[in-house]
Amino acid sequence: MHRRSALATLAAFSALFRSSLAGAATQPLLQSLKPSPRMPVLFVGHGSPMNVIEDNAWRRGWQAMGKELLARQAAPQLIVCISAHWLTQGWQVTAMAQPQTIHDFGGFPQALQDVQYPAPGAPAVARALAQEIKVPSGDKLALDPDHWGLDHGAWSVLKPMFPKADIPVLQLSMDYSRPPVEHFALGWQLHALRSRGVLVVGSGNIVHNLGATRNGSGPNETYDWAREFDTVVQDQIKKGQLDQLHKFQSLGAVAQQSHPSHDHYLPLLVAAGAARPDEMPRFFNTGFQSASISMRSVIWG
Repeated sequence: MHRRSALATLAAFSALFRSSLAGAATQPLLQSLKPSPRMPVLFVGHGSPMNVIEDNAWRRGWQAMGKELLARQAAPQLIVCISAHWLTQGWQVTAMAQPQTIHDFGGFPQALQDVQYPAPGAPAVARALAQEIKVPSGDKLALDPDHWGLDHGAWSVLKPMFPKADIPVLQLSMDYSRPPVEHFALGWQLHALRSRGVLVVGSGNIVHNLGATRNGSGPNETYDWAREFDTVVQDQIKKGQLDQLHKFQSLGAVAQQSHPSHDHYLPLLVAAGAARPDEMPRFFNTGFQSASISMRSVIWG
């Protein structure tokens, strides 16, 4: 996407966001969720699915974050999760009463295959969301009543954070055919939900190159290109330059090495879109898994 059209997209969705706030009281979705103190936004580096059953620093970090969130003035009423592992043509949202736990991987032990995360869905909220979200491509947000569920990008981090599985979860897909700026723009529309008890969780990785993994590497061991990309993204987040994150491909070879495909980066853009530049970010689970997967996670608010 050219710079001019990218700016036009952001400007259009900025205006849409302001109008959505102005009309929030009349929106059926916002009426169906109770007002609450504004929920934070999370981007979680999920890494290997083995993290959900291993007692390691990453899992302990998710557990600590979950306890922190539940100890706040108000707990989440609903979670909207954007996972790197649900790519679709057009955007979709799960709309079943009981999402299945999807084991979308192979070659792992049976103990991982046996993991279940029986969090309820929220079909009525999904239907309202499909009516109110304006998908950047001009299409409607489609309902998925029976196909998907919760993939390991979602349940592998939600299970350690919220082990009781009693908070309803909607999973929002990503249209990989659309430019990165549109994923950021879509995230803008989720901001108003945060004041109605909705916790937005993006799950991917700031650096994700499976072809360059080195088993046995420590959390501080990585490649120069991975560290450079991770540092650039960290600095943009620290400075509140969230509208610059979608330009990651301008880093050239460093971006290409960090993301041979950028499915694991897009959830960061949706989460950053739901945050605001003046919200102080806080990083956790910083470091690398297997040298080429950044586990850096961030909370806004």
